[in-house]
Amino acid sequence: MDNNTKHELEVSVDKGKATAFRQGWAQADITPDQPVQLAGQFHMRLSEGVLDPLSVTAWAIESGGEHAVFVCCDLVSIPDEFRDAVRARVSEHACGLNPLKVIIHATHTHTAPEIRTSSETADHMVNKGSGVDIEHMPIEEYNEFAIGRIVDAVMQAWGSRAPGAVAYGWGNAVICRNRRWVDADGNSIMYNLDASINSPFRHIEGYEDHSINLMATYDSEGQLTGLIINIPCPSQASEHLYEVSADWWCETREQLRSRFGENLYILPQCSAAGDLSPHQLLDRAAYERMLTLKGKTMREEIACQIADAVGDILPYIASTRDSNPSMQLHSVQLDLPANKLSEEDVRHAEQEAGKLMRDYEEELRKFEEQPELRNVARWYVMATYTYRRRNWYLNVVSRYEHQQTCSTLPAEIHVLQLGDVAFATVPYELYLDFGSQIKVRSAAKQTFLVQLAGAGTYLPSARSVAGGGYGSVPASNNLGPDSGQILADHISETIQALMGEGQMVK
Repeated sequence: MDNNTKHELEVSVDKGKATAFRQGWAQADITPDQPVQLAGQFHMRLSEGVLDPLSVTAWAIESGGEHAVFVCCDLVSIPDEFRDAVRARVSEHACGLNPLKVIIHATHTHTAPEIRTSSETADHMVNKGSGVDIEHMPIEEYNEFAIGRIVDAVMQAWGSRAPGAVAYGWGNAVICRNRRWVDADGNSIMYNLDASINSPFRHIEGYEDHSINLMATYDSEGQLTGLIINIPCPSQASEHLYEVSADWWCETREQLRSRFGENLYILPQCSAAGDLSPHQLLDRAAYERMLTLKGKTMREEIACQIADAVGDILPYIASTRDSNPSMQLHSVQLDLPANKLSEEDVRHAEQEAGKLMRDYEEELRKFEEQPELRNVARWYVMATYTYRRRNWYLNVVSRYEHQQTCSTLPAEIHVLQLGDVAFATVPYELYLDFGSQIKVRSAAKQTFLVQLAGAGTYLPSARSVAGGGYGSVPASNNLGPDSGQILADHISETIQALMGEGQMVK
């Protein structure tokens, strides 16, 4: 633990003022009313309508002088600047809520508006523009709208706190799979199993986690009011759409409310899933045939499996309701070692960027010579793809230069103990090897890991880096496996201390 620095966040409250357990809920709509850039692919996608709404859900809790607010957004990630803007507005309300205890995370839908802008902490993954002139709602304008709605939800949840109870349970649903496979030469490939015709398939690279961690909330009369559903699966079944959508969480919310109450609050949490996705890799033809026979879409199948699992858990945990769980929150900023880049990494990145620049210029030349091409639907796709992928490689160069004077990157980490349960947040798309390690080492009865409580980027495992491929190459990662291990150690040791089985990590 000597390779990183920890800074305690100023999140303390008056511990002398003991409080009984109270909780509050709220939900708001963050669907844009204009065309926006959709986040989650290299090429730009201008939204062509709204398939289903985007939501923000807030759950406020306090007990024993401690408090926190979990906020889930149907977005791809939560940049630091976006988070800080929410907290700044929360701080304007004299309400006893510490804004640093507002913990915001994303479902990682690839069909929500782009909210990332250039910054010191996220410069390697923002789009830096699209490379073409096309009209859409500016990112800053959408952010202003969404931040206002998120703050409203936070304040409503905080203001509605009332006595209640929680209960927790565990189940499983096979909705997420490892998306990386290894060929005969030891190379790792994401998706594209058809490529195994030329590069023989040997095995799936890593583990899969089919668990569902569930926490149910109840009012003082024992009525179910909300569900916190923690699943190691990003919300990206229909990630290539050109429409605004919450992806499979839309159908999942509908299923849950139809079965357990139309006014039910639902707070999704994406657990460690950096190398996972809901897409079927093996047995794909058989899977698709069964969907056809069932008359379901992939999103509907996922929703039914989650709702079935929740329905199996709830009857068993209802009698275990705890109306006064103990609560502790430990929050730090870790300065994690940056993924160390070499001069060879820079040379490779510059070569790839050069090729893409030529492709981009050729795309622009076509539009200059044939302006009518701009009337073709989605004319901008290839131009924006080459432009953004070029910047993806160029960011390797800028990161290399930055590392000459600063070798660490900040990461905000929260670990919350609520009764026998632990919640732990990370800003990244954390590969499952680290998530599994944290769960195995956890001193809690159940551990709810929450990824994408921050700006994102992949945090790969050692075996994935050895195999390479998208998600585990220098251009994908500003942090490497050593930082993942530091995170796993810190979270595991903090959970142990909070559960009363060790000393607090300093």
